[in-house]
Amino acid sequence: MSMLDDSGMAQAPGDVPRMRAAARDLRFSAIREVANAGIGRSDILPFWFGEPDRQTPEFICAAAQASLAAGETFYTPNLGEPALRGAMARYLSSWHRPIEENRIAITNSGVSALMLAAQALYSPGDRVVVVTPVWPNLVEIPKILGARVTEVPLALCADPRGVLRWDLDLAALLAALTPGTRALVINSPNNPSGWVMPAAQQEQVLAHCRRHGIWIVSDEVYGRLVFDAPPERCAPSFLDIADPLDRLIVINSFSKSWMMTGWRLGWMVVPAALLEDLGKLIEYNSSCAPAFVQKAGVAAVSQGESVLRETLSRFRTARDFLYQRLSALPGIDAPLPAGAMYLFFRVAGLRDSLALCKALAAEAGLGLAPGSAFGPAGEGCIRWCFASSLEKLDRGVDRFSAFLATGYLQHSA
Repeated sequence: MSMLDDSGMAQAPGDVPRMRAAARDLRFSAIREVANAGIGRSDILPFWFGEPDRQTPEFICAAAQASLAAGETFYTPNLGEPALRGAMARYLSSWHRPIEENRIAITNSGVSALMLAAQALYSPGDRVVVVTPVWPNLVEIPKILGARVTEVPLALCADPRGVLRWDLDLAALLAALTPGTRALVINSPNNPSGWVMPAAQQEQVLAHCRRHGIWIVSDEVYGRLVFDAPPERCAPSFLDIADPLDRLIVINSFSKSWMMTGWRLGWMVVPAALLEDLGKLIEYNSSCAPAFVQKAGVAAVSQGESVLRETLSRFRTARDFLYQRLSALPGIDAPLPAGAMYLFFRVAGLRDSLALCKALAAEAGLGLAPGSAFGPAGEGCIRWCFASSLEKLDRGVDRFSAFLATGYLQHSA
């Protein structure tokens, strides 16, 4: 008896079953590739994942515990509990233009929200433009739906004072956003580079996308983690300038700002007309977010401002410390990130960042993320998550410096 393979062709009995080509061709996360070789080793200093080094604050955990104690273990509405959606509407409206509850959906993590956005927008063959280097999920998720991805890279350049920074060639991005493009995906503040898109650029991009009917999917997970602004300011957001009917989906998460990576709770802001159909997509993906996790989210967004500001202050100190130490090393070009929780720096002579990071883990007990994990624009660079103690960062730089002093780059050239 014959079967059909992913192309519809008959298979002989005994042939190895395979996923469809779009799934097989996805890139495996190079960050995971490095981490899987070192997780569980007590001698590793891990800076490879984008994860704060502290546990979720107690008042957030207490809200979840109280929910469990009250027996709230049943299904919840597809779009989220009214209490959390209402809290999110108040929170977002305090930072941006007024956002109504009928534009907000609660999701099982920010990455789930990204997948839902892709399922809502992309069809096979659609063209999606992504600003890179970027967290690999943003490039690979459209491909799962059969979309074609065009990357527009940031560049590492020096300003008139000679200060290095990651920058966007806005003219190149607008030129890539041709008529017929389905969507633009932007992550700002950016993982891995810490680049923050200026409000003036957002205005030009929004106007261009309006003219051509292009959707904007804006990943703003690090929106509260900006370092060159007062704590009462967040990163520029498309929510500051967009109208409710604009073709805009904004993705966010509780993971970074409130130290809730393991809780898997996120949200989306969409045009109100999408909400009913979005609820159907959530039903067929995960049904709903757990009640007790949503209660934790209500506590975080309603009571967590002081924790968030303390976290921001701590990360700023860590950023400055790591920047100063790495900048003092020969062959390192380290731009000062404006946001997020990473320092993405270039290493002179580095041609294979994955090989270097594997060697660092195996031989130096240091866990860093290879720049190639974030696309071709990231090769030659390394990402270092600085959401950690100064003592730990200091030991990490000592190991990094000692390893480079062994001549690894010269031997691997």
